[in-house]
Amino acid sequence: YQTKLEFALKLGYSEEQVQLVLNKLGTDALINDILGELVKLGNKTETDQTVTNSNTSVMREASSIESQRSESPLQDDVTEDGDNLRPIVIDGSNVAMSHGNKEVFSCRGIKLAVDWFLERGHKDVTVFVPAWRKEQSRPDALITDQEILRKLEKEKILVFTPSRRVQGRRVVCYDDRFIVKLAFESDGIIVSNDNYRDLANEKPEWKKFIDERLLMYSFVNDKFMPPDDPLGRHGPSLDNFLRKKPIVPEHKKQPCPYGKKCTYGHKCKYYHPERGNQPQRSVADELRAMSR
Repeated sequence: YQTKLEFALKLGYSEEQVQLVLNKLGTDALINDILGELVKLGNKTETDQTVTNSNTSVMREASSIESQRSESPLQDDVTEDGDNLRPIVIDGSNVAMSHGNKEVFSCRGIKLAVDWFLERGHKDVTVFVPAWRKEQSRPDALITDQEILRKLEKEKILVFTPSRRVQGRRVVCYDDRFIVKLAFESDGIIVSNDNYRDLANEKPEWKKFIDERLLMYSFVNDKFMPPDDPLGRHGPSLDNFLRKKPIVPEHKKQPCPYGKKCTYGHKCKYYHPERGNQPQRSVADELRAMSR
């Protein structure tokens, strides 16, 4: 008995585990049989301990989440995402000509821009287009998909800026002034690739507003693409730029400098993208799992 006990203790097993195995197999059992039972018993104990630890950690995480919810100062300020989004004012002429490669007034470009904002949950979207764009397409002013303008007007999304003819000459109101004025008064976003320098020079408050609320864009074929950093790399993200109250950004962990060579496993405080959602075990733990 003493020889078998010393052998098991050297392998890291406790005297209680040895006694449990001997009670099951008898004192005359061979060393190999005892070792096999100790391994089974050790695996079972480790599994039970892992389950217990995981249940405890889950309970702790749940309680911490509940405490964060109850203690969060932003809880009272949380509003529905649709109500937190800023009004959008689209420069229809700029968008249409941009989609038409500056040669054609493409009404489809306006529809693509409007759909992009509606799909994101924006409820207040307005497009300004000069009224003379309702006229029939001419060689010097080509217009495509003109029926889209009528459809958006019926949906109360598109607004035609006034124009009239005086003694055979067309008198057109300045549509850019409508765009900047509405966006300023509604505390919204201007969607255009125009810098509105003339209007910015009229009023200092308009200049500041244009600098801070102008959303530029690009068209990649039929895909409307605003930048992820509308005010530059040090400015807000596109999501926060389009919101009245910016969302708190998630804390991003610093990547582990050792990468895949890291042996700290789940104890490593750095982020390991290659491990995904799998348990971040150490190399030694991985080898033990493979041997089993």
